[in-house]
Amino acid sequence: MPHPEAARLLAIDAGLRAGLAVYASDGRLERYRSTNFGAPGRLKKGVYGVMNEVDGLRRVVVEGGGPVADPWVREAGRRGVTLDRVQAGVWRKVLLRPRDRRTGRDAKDQADGLARRVIEWSGAPSPSSLRHDAAEAILIGLWGVLEAGWLPELPEGLRPG
Repeated sequence: MPHPEAARLLAIDAGLRAGLAVYASDGRLERYRSTNFGAPGRLKKGVYGVMNEVDGLRRVVVEGGGPVADPWVREAGRRGVTLDRVQAGVWRKVLLRPRDRRTGRDAKDQADGLARRVIEWSGAPSPSSLRHDAAEAILIGLWGVLEAGWLPELPEGLRPG
């Protein structure tokens, strides 16, 4: 179990079905999952509980906009944690080769493989299955820890090329 006072980052691929990933301040992935809120009202209520599960929450990174991202943005603001909003094209440019992001479909396919490498590099539990929203949340979080300076650069084996 991680130290409760350690700083953590929560990454969200926003949607009614959302991908979630939690990173420690050493830049390593601790846990990830996909969750189906099912309805806007349950999403609004669920955000509070998700953030409460993250001891030492200091940063939130959200990909997405509109009504599925707004509850995350509001709750991060209410808690006074640093918030980054990122578009898929921004984090993909940092983490994926140009040929791997020609189309959204190509990028999603590549995200799965890279997310699995992040899981392995981090020593996080291996997935029985990995939904694309959880894979993207893992990569959104990886971009977030780079932006925050929690990792000075992408580790060998995670670099595009």
